[in-house]
Amino acid sequence: MAAAKPGRAGEVLSLLASGLGPTRPALEPGGLFKSSPLSIVNSPVEVVVNGTSAEVLYAGGYPGTDTCQVNFRPPSAVAQGNAALLISSAWIPSREVRIAVQ
Repeated sequence: MAAAKPGRAGEVLSLLASGLGPTRPALEPGGLFKSSPLSIVNSPVEVVVNGTSAEVLYAGGYPGTDTCQVNFRPPSAVAQGNAALLISSAWIPSREVRIAVQ
């Protein structure tokens, strides 16, 4: 989320990520995710905003790409400002990124 258009605590936000692991159905090497059936990440996916777990609504292939989309709802207690976001798949965390929260 950019400072010009910050996310809000409690609203559904989406991020794009790679390296979340295998999906079912699997993505063929060099292939693109299809819109039907949707490919879901096999491993547990967690999103943490300012140290608090967010509700993950979807983690799977973004159709027409080789990238995954994660839809999540930040916790309502997230303070306004610049928030730290971590995503993990199979308990392996990403690097921290910052998002603007209103």
